[in-house]
Amino acid sequence: MPSPAACAVLLAAILAEVIAATALARSESITRLFPRLIAISGDALVFWPLSVPIRVQPSGVVHAIWSGLGIVFIAHVAWIGYGQRLDLPAVIGLALILSGVSVANVFFRSILQ
Repeated sequence: MPSPAACAVLLAAILAEVIAATALARSESITRLFPRLIAISGDALVFWPLSVPIRVQPSGVVHAIWSGLGIVFIAHVAWIGYGQRLDLPAVIGLALILSGVSVANVFFRSILQ
């Protein structure tokens, strides 16, 4: 089972990706300097914290958690911070992503026991 430290570092990678993706969306096709620098820096910073949990979990599970939760968090930031609304199919899709991440994580943990 991954340690709490590995989970915390994975959460840091997810948050860095959310910040980078949000900045990229605000960069207006990378024409605005400050959001562009945040996006580039955030994406560069993702690699180290993403490499830590891969030492204790399969890379497929780590990437599923990172990308799945990142997508859901980015959608929430866009909704809360920028008023972007999601239609019903998008909400269902996000729920399926969360379900898939949960299933992958639960079955991986059950294999280890």
